Amino acid sequence: MNLPNKITCIRLALIPVFIFFYLADFIPYGKLVAGIVFAIACFTDFLDGHIARKRNLVTNLGKFFDSIADKILVMAGLLVLVAYPIVPNGGTEVLPAITPLYVGVPAAIIILARELIVSALRQIAATKNIVLAADMYGKVKAVFQFITLIYYFIYAFIVEEFYFAIAGTANVVLNIVGYVLLGITIALTIVSAWKYISNNRKVFKDAD
Repeated sequence: MNLPNKITCIRLALIPVFIFFYLADFIPYGKLVAGIVFAIACFTDFLDGHIARKRNLVTNLGKFFDSIADKILVMAGLLVLVAYPIVPNGGTEVLPAITPLYVGVPAAIIILARELIVSALRQIAATKNIVLAADMYGKVKAVFQFITLIYYFIYAFIVEEFYFAIAGTANVVLNIVGYVLLGITIALTIVSAWKYISNNRKVFKDAD
């Protein structure tokens, strides 16, 4: 196993770590630690790709492995942010970071659906000995997914620790920023899925 693939393994290993810290309410500043660990995991995605290209270590296994690690990372982050409630320090309202649920749940479904569609397309391609790498649209989408989720990890920490300090206008502004980032991410998710399918239509063609 080459170095980029080892870094990808590290990304996978960090997933249960940030989940633990996000869910462990008994740990001081656990959600901040979770956000930092998640950010490090996101950084490894760019690091392994950079090393693979610079040292000419790009392999089919690496393309497949890296893609799977990214999908698990994003979905794990989304699930905890949408499903697990924040308990504010001194507050009574209990809500997930991405709220209301009619925003967070559809967003998670759209992102999950995109990843399942792309994975299915890659499986079909694999039966024809074709390896489909991520395109530029997918990479831009991934960047915004990472930025948006990191933002919501930080937001969860702020709400949990400084509930009364941000009550009112500050919380409204923070929510608007989150919605804008999430909206851009969803738009890129849909566009990247359409472009990926459109650019790889050959996979659906049966051999003569």
